[in-house]
Amino acid sequence: MSHPAIEEARNKMEKAVSVLKGELVSVRAGRANPAMLEKVTVSYYGADVPLNQVATITAPEPRLLVITPWDGSVLGEIERAIQKSDLGLNPTNDGKVVRIVLPPLTEERRRELVKLVKKYGEEAKVAIRNVRRDALEVLKKAEKDGELPEDTARRLQDELQKTTDAYVKKVDEIVEAKEAEILEI
Repeated sequence: MSHPAIEEARNKMEKAVSVLKGELVSVRAGRANPAMLEKVTVSYYGADVPLNQVATITAPEPRLLVITPWDGSVLGEIERAIQKSDLGLNPTNDGKVVRIVLPPLTEERRRELVKLVKKYGEEAKVAIRNVRRDALEVLKKAEKDGELPEDTARRLQDELQKTTDAYVKKVDEIVEAKEAEILEI
């Protein structure tokens, strides 16, 4: 028997892990990945629109991204949006598509990216621990109000701690895998 507070905590911890995965997708790891441009927005007829909604993004080679807009008039805007982004990429426009050749990562840049990945991982762990704290408060309040017997409350708290440990371990594994990908030459 599991308590609703623990089920809710599991759901929130799962969300924290999926947010971490989403953030790590945009971190460059040496290979071209269309997801790197996920957060880039383009000014399209006066509205800021995600790049993937105005163009097709492909990675035909390991170090090349090709952006093919559906409307040719937006080519210049795409180029400007990529230059303005904090990705440090230099796009070239040939009149039909925008090409981005990814330079090889320097050792210094790899270390910076590893630090960034670790920071994202730590933020995810903090979110998981906050979820645990909130669920623990709910369990302790239920015990204090007499809704849960003391031994059941203790068992549920242990279950919550095991769940938290499992999610923290999952975050560590995801971060380690991304670090290995970044450091791979």
